[in-house]
Amino acid sequence: MKPRDFDMPDADVAWCAGCGNLAILRSLKTALAELEIQPENLVFVSGIGQAGKLPHYIKGNLFNGLHGRSLSPATGIKAANPELTVIDVSGDGCMYGEGGNHFMHTIRRNPDITNLVHNNMVYGLTKGQASPTSQRDFNTPLQVDGVFLEPFNPLAVAIALNASFVARAFSGDRKQIIEIFKAAIEHKGYAMVDIFQPCVTFNKVNTRNWFREHTYYLEDDHDPLDRNEAFRRATETGEYPLGIFYKNSKKSTFEENLSIYQEEKTPLFQRKFHRGKLQALVESKR
Repeated sequence: MKPRDFDMPDADVAWCAGCGNLAILRSLKTALAELEIQPENLVFVSGIGQAGKLPHYIKGNLFNGLHGRSLSPATGIKAANPELTVIDVSGDGCMYGEGGNHFMHTIRRNPDITNLVHNNMVYGLTKGQASPTSQRDFNTPLQVDGVFLEPFNPLAVAIALNASFVARAFSGDRKQIIEIFKAAIEHKGYAMVDIFQPCVTFNKVNTRNWFREHTYYLEDDHDPLDRNEAFRRATETGEYPLGIFYKNSKKSTFEENLSIYQEEKTPLFQRKFHRGKLQALVESKR
């Protein structure tokens, strides 16, 4: 397969020139092509925001839902058909702000989905107010005296909750982000990738060059099975590590724990509807 197999030729891309979303889109197409995932077996789920537009520009199935609520339908879609590749795409405001509660409890459920979070440290769709990951002293049209809140640390939260795959990537490093995407998609269980990316319109501080100067890759000998060390690295500030922080492949997935799949592995949508059994269930509850 080729990345162009995922092109949507009639899509009018609404992102700004230079936006990190463009690089993420190109890299994701390449990762999917290298994994040979067919568009008909691929489902994107997104909420609201610039990041949430990504599935509009890539060939596959799409459920576009409410702000911050994308992880719940993604979990349901995977449960209904575990054979699908389900990728949730969101931004730092949508996922960590409005969707913060869903984020935490999806980690606990551990559905076999990939969660790609575009993190530009600002609300890029709604004109530049501070997001949960905005850094201290960041000035915006609303936070005119600068942000004074502690930035939300999604990696530390995910590792503290024993998420089964936690990684951070940078949209400006095409080679590395493709490999991280592939590892996350192939992982069995909930896989989160927090993606540093520039917002060229509303964030003039955390630019492409800023991310290059303030990030580095985890060493080759970093052990992603060491949860304590992963948490320590996730709390580093000043310079931010990139790469795969933590993996726990021993956790069972949400779908595997559902009673409906304990004896029969056939996806729900392929099973025969038994009207008699439904009627008997209704009658038994009267």
